[in-house]
Amino acid sequence: MAALNPKQDVICSSDKLVDGGSGVRFTVMRAGQPCPAFAVRFAGRAYAYLNRCAHKLTELDWEAGQFFDAEARYLVCATHGALYQPETGLCVAGPCRGARLTALAVEEVQGRVRLTGANGIHLAQRSADEVKS
Repeated sequence: MAALNPKQDVICSSDKLVDGGSGVRFTVMRAGQPCPAFAVRFAGRAYAYLNRCAHKLTELDWEAGQFFDAEARYLVCATHGALYQPETGLCVAGPCRGARLTALAVEEVQGRVRLTGANGIHLAQRSADEVKS
């Protein structure tokens, strides 16, 4: 397991992500552009994706941080009702069946969830209040 470097892309503390519970929203830089993203926990593991439905590129959450369906089994697009497997991002029902959310590589190190920097994706600059969380 890698040591945590404070300058690396920490999204949140591990305890902020509860299995099937609220997600954490954040912004990444991808190809020089800011993109909304989110992290959730499912079956004990943290996952992160760009916050864009594979159908119309709208944000998924129906309320800030609310990504799971009522049974906490699937990620759901509030606009189109598309259902995505939390562990793969694969759409299993809805207008974009077979498409996938764009996954972001994350890992948990020393009680924190962070981006790994794969594919050159990093957190966008955050305010001092966001860094404290």
